[in-house]
Amino acid sequence: MHIDMSTSRPGAPTTATAKRPHDDAPDTAALFRRLAELEDGPEREAVRDQLVEAWLPMAHRIAGRFRDRGESIEDLRQVAALGLVKAIDRFDPERGAFESYAVPTITGEVKRHFRDRMWALRVPRRVQELRNKVRLARRELTQSPGSPEPTIADIAAHTGLTEEEVNTGMEALDSFSTLSLDAELSGDGDGYSLADTLGVAESSYDTVVDRESAKEGLRRLPERERAILYMRFFEDMTQSRIADRLGISQMHVSRLISRSCARVRDEVLAERAGRRGGGRPACA
Repeated sequence: MHIDMSTSRPGAPTTATAKRPHDDAPDTAALFRRLAELEDGPEREAVRDQLVEAWLPMAHRIAGRFRDRGESIEDLRQVAALGLVKAIDRFDPERGAFESYAVPTITGEVKRHFRDRMWALRVPRRVQELRNKVRLARRELTQSPGSPEPTIADIAAHTGLTEEEVNTGMEALDSFSTLSLDAELSGDGDGYSLADTLGVAESSYDTVVDRESAKEGLRRLPERERAILYMRFFEDMTQSRIADRLGISQMHVSRLISRSCARVRDEVLAERAGRRGGGRPACA
């Protein structure tokens, strides 16, 4: 029975039931007990739908806390509704009130949405938390009309963070969205895009990487084979000249070069495969 407290006489006793924390917290204990008793099927789905409809206003209220953060309220409500469904499916009516379980579940779902879907650049959770503290501090420090933009020191004093942490949070504010590579950077007629300022891939880098990778393999070769490779590839000597200098046949020089190159190549490929967790590759 509802009693209109505005018409009650001062000091008069009342039998009003305890006020719930929010107007959007309906009494659905009986529905949850019924849901727990039902097996999967149309009847259970119907009860579940009733619970979703009853608690949806609360999910929308939670979603409203995250407005003005770069995401539309409609999308936030969709995410909160998903969290509500998860909370209903996982709730055990024997373990307390549904609202106490649902609020952190729905809030966590919305926060995960921002963490996993809204950040244009992936940043650690600690940096995201610093960003949120800095953003809230800036809002609180500029609430009064005419308030100046707070300095790094002001924000640090307001939040209890170090100035280095505030700087990290400020940098993270720019990581929430990115600038298109096609965005024009100059306002005059000779404007250029961000992409025009970027370098191009340098093909020589691959050669440097290959040479560095081969160094260890070359060091492990026998001295004569290292000397032959040096004469062939660094002194640009022909196989015939190498054979004359060493007093061996050209065919033998050719075999030694082929064998040495194959050995170094296989060692490099095996090392790369090992770093990727693979096995030793077959000889190419």
